[in-house]
Amino acid sequence: VSQVKALHVYDFDNTLFMSPLPNPKLWTSQATGFLQTQECFVNGGWWHDPHILEATGQGIEKEEPRAWDGWWNEQIVELADLSIKQNDALAILLTGRGEDNFAQLIKRIVASKKLAFGMICLKPQAGPNNQTFTSTMNYKQAILQDLIYTYKDADEIRVYEDRVKHTRVFREHFESFNKMLLNSSAPAVRKPITAEIIQVTETNTTLDPVAETAEVQRMINGHNAAINSGNHSLSSPLEIKRTVFFTGYLISPIDTTRLLTLVKLPSGMRESEVKYLANNILITPRPCPQSLLEKVGGIGRKQTWQVTGTANYESRIWAARVTPVPANAPYHTDNPIPMVVLALVKNARPSEANRIQNWQPIPSDKQYIFQTEVGEKVQLRIEPVVEGEGEYESLFQNRNPKRRRDHQDGPDSYRPLKGGHHSDENRRPNGVNGGYRGGNQNRGRGGNNNLNPGSHNRNNARGGRGRGNNNNNNNNNSSNNRGRGGRGSYKSLDDVQNNSRYASHGSSYQPNYDDGPGQNFSNNNNNDGYNASFPALGGGLGSYSNGAQGGGDGGLPYGK
Repeated sequence: VSQVKALHVYDFDNTLFMSPLPNPKLWTSQATGFLQTQECFVNGGWWHDPHILEATGQGIEKEEPRAWDGWWNEQIVELADLSIKQNDALAILLTGRGEDNFAQLIKRIVASKKLAFGMICLKPQAGPNNQTFTSTMNYKQAILQDLIYTYKDADEIRVYEDRVKHTRVFREHFESFNKMLLNSSAPAVRKPITAEIIQVTETNTTLDPVAETAEVQRMINGHNAAINSGNHSLSSPLEIKRTVFFTGYLISPIDTTRLLTLVKLPSGMRESEVKYLANNILITPRPCPQSLLEKVGGIGRKQTWQVTGTANYESRIWAARVTPVPANAPYHTDNPIPMVVLALVKNARPSEANRIQNWQPIPSDKQYIFQTEVGEKVQLRIEPVVEGEGEYESLFQNRNPKRRRDHQDGPDSYRPLKGGHHSDENRRPNGVNGGYRGGNQNRGRGGNNNLNPGSHNRNNARGGRGRGNNNNNNNNNSSNNRGRGGRGSYKSLDDVQNNSRYASHGSSYQPNYDDGPGQNFSNNNNNDGYNASFPALGGGLGSYSNGAQGGGDGGLPYGK
């Protein structure tokens, strides 16, 4: 003990090791928060279930032999290795992961990298004095306090931490500790210590979307089994539901890049002021009713298009007018004409593209021909099981107040538990909704987490449009409280792919879960193209492929 002159403390998750977080493109923001809230799951959720960490990369069986290559913060690994080799330093791995569930797994991960820490500390159920730790911060402060009292001859302590809030609290903690030592009239227990808290750049990694969804489904199955057996006080079984933001002719990233060359910004406008889209030709800003889906050929149908003109509306929104190839190919769009919204400025809405009146012809070399695929932009959510709801109804988020009261542990209705602990647990990736990961601001590895976290009754008044079939779709009235039926028993995502909506293209077709829309406008220019929020659709104009106009009033597909 007397030989230790320096204490070097390393956090594990997203400091030393790039632990996966809930994918904000796969899940709605409510679902990402719900997944990370310990009280919402019998088994503790994302940060308390070892199977999530085991699934990192290609899974533990494949990753352990290659030491989880690519999943480490190599710069911090080098520093940790130097700390381990420093003769008068004690290198410590300190994590808020629970000791019971994660001790062996984290030791295996660290050993695969040949990092021989002097101490590996995980949060126990109770401390040496039988005290309980209400949060990760509470636990880490207790450990750090014990370390500096035990190693009295240590002159310095370095703490490597990725969470901004934790680094701030650690700095305040050691400032207060040193002031206490200097101002105390009692004999000094030890001399003041030089504390350096190193803020590590936070990483943002995710699992493979299929693996992530499967792991969450497994976690929900375990939760539901405990609920149905009557062994837990949480009242509601849960299930994964799909939220479909829009159905459209989806454009490939390669063609998106080509189409974006048609955007000509006015002189003086900064690139940072513009959000680039060019990701789809809208069919309808909601799930397609089966009758309309049949008219456009079903999910997965390929359709070729050619650009015929471009325009912008008041230098706020840029769009390309397109026509199907061949010209007599059947299609449907709820817009007055088929178009691709290319880009818009920060305070504009895609709806403004429908105000464009004058389309400018373009040279033949700019009349790009590209192929699209009928698909949906989808995010997943987690909600209590609601009996009697059909598949189409389940595609809309449940917002009915009565249902909320009936299912208080649903992700739209959970509230901090009375007497709960400080909510410093949930993790969020930067750059999503202005740094919003979904759920609570801070992350949920250990301790108890307290998160402070539409109706849909639409008539398809536009009617079914497309060549050769002008039948109206006025029978698609959907009410609130949507979700699949069932009682929360085991459910497979095969329920999504093996149904009539996708049957026309074979059972191998998978819905597209990447780049989910519905997020607020952000300043990033990553060209993912799916940050536009599509409003609810009332009546309004649509477009027939034969040029006829449908009647009605209300919002157009992009709003009006």
